[in-house]
Amino acid sequence: MTLGRGGPGGGKLGIRQARRMQQGRRYSIRAKLLGGFAIVVALLVVGTSIEGYLIYRRDWNGVDHINVSKDLHGSKLPPPDPHAMNILLIGSDSRAGVNRKFGAEVTGQRSDTIMVLHIAPDEHQVIVLSIPRDSVVPILNCSPEPGFTGQTAQPAPTIEQINATFAYGGPGCLWKTVEETTGIHLNDFIELTFTGFEHVINDLGGVNVCLPVAVHDQLSGLDLSAGKHHIDGAQALAFWRVRYIGEGSDLERIQRDQFLMASLLQGIERSGLTHDPLKMLSVVNDVTSHGYIATDTGLTPGKLFRIVEQLHGISPSLVQFVQVPTEPYPGDPLAWVQWPQPEADQLFSAIAHDTTVPKTSKAGKHATKATGSAPSLDSVSPSQVDVTVLNGSGVPGIATSTSASLTARGFDVVGQPGDAPSMNYTSSVIEYTGASDLAEARTLAGQLSDATLRQDPSLTPGTVELILGSSFTGLKPQASSTSASSGTLNLTPKYGGITGNAAICDDSSAFAGPDGDN
Repeated sequence: MTLGRGGPGGGKLGIRQARRMQQGRRYSIRAKLLGGFAIVVALLVVGTSIEGYLIYRRDWNGVDHINVSKDLHGSKLPPPDPHAMNILLIGSDSRAGVNRKFGAEVTGQRSDTIMVLHIAPDEHQVIVLSIPRDSVVPILNCSPEPGFTGQTAQPAPTIEQINATFAYGGPGCLWKTVEETTGIHLNDFIELTFTGFEHVINDLGGVNVCLPVAVHDQLSGLDLSAGKHHIDGAQALAFWRVRYIGEGSDLERIQRDQFLMASLLQGIERSGLTHDPLKMLSVVNDVTSHGYIATDTGLTPGKLFRIVEQLHGISPSLVQFVQVPTEPYPGDPLAWVQWPQPEADQLFSAIAHDTTVPKTSKAGKHATKATGSAPSLDSVSPSQVDVTVLNGSGVPGIATSTSASLTARGFDVVGQPGDAPSMNYTSSVIEYTGASDLAEARTLAGQLSDATLRQDPSLTPGTVELILGSSFTGLKPQASSTSASSGTLNLTPKYGGITGNAAICDDSSAFAGPDGDN
């Protein structure tokens, strides 16, 4: 494994208090993204007002719109989901303009908070997926953007920290990296600054937080006694930023921030703001008219407004907050984390396709028959499966139509559809070279009602081959999601997250560790 770049301000995982002063200024101030989430929440509650739409459209002209299209092309990017919208939320720690008060000596920008906001309008469900800033990712080729130099792709196994992706390549590079590594198609991005975060919290009337112990942290500025508090934007930002308490890890910080977001949702519901569109529009106006946020050029007022209209009045109980599963990165286990497989790809696939999370298969590892049940733990994201489709049934055009269907579901179809050596196949067969491609073969088998797995060492490694038999009538219908309470797409039990109606004082584990009270 080859260590790449941590980027400006790259972090450490599990660092204790003894190392704080050594690292102090590197991480002392970081921009966070709750405000971006709050902006979307604000938009959700004005979706039934035509007057609100017109005001919102006027204010949208004050947003910085960035063209990221140069990075959003290539065969590895996943196809869009026609039934959902995914917004990349980025926290920028730029010290330009009014943000100089947070430390003018810090140069450049990083994305220390990264989230994917998954909106499924038909199901009135929202999932907020947090991606740890210390995650390692491949170094992809990215074009320069205003304020960013771009970066040149490096061959595997060279990696970089994911927030370095933004630091060097800008939002388009981060967008591309998230899509390629998760298989989740992103529709747009929203980026927020420090000051924008504070303004959103203040405009919403503050937020409740709960601390199991007193925290007096000089680096973040958080200074609160144990217990429940109603705090303003400055202390909310400090709460969001604080890292070197408990275990001193970014993973615990994400846990604390999830409770803060849940509390914000609950506060909005209790306050009756959902029935005061003018108040909510003032939040949007404050942020958009002062240059606190940026978006891609494709995020138009009409586009976002059509989505939020369908989510008007969504209950906090239908909002799920989850984090990408992680494990220490062997090359630098105290600094970086990686995403264990297949758990991470199962989560990504469930979000990308609005399907239930696969359960552990009871079949043995050497089973050769795939019955079309949910993929076992030996599976990967469809975007990681290279497949060639052949017609072994004799039915004209079947390989071509199936190739198109697999592509629409995120599989990477390679080569041209063709004929198998024989047209006498009854059942469909999935051929793979060996153990290294078994997970890909099983993932593909999960799309068929009846297929046999067969090992063929003569095939090209890295590509599986689907031979369609005469019994094949099409891919299995994709399961549709329902509300979080129904359990169809309930991600929190498996991935340790919370829902928007969680009790905010149940967050003691997010403060646990030798530095819990400092």
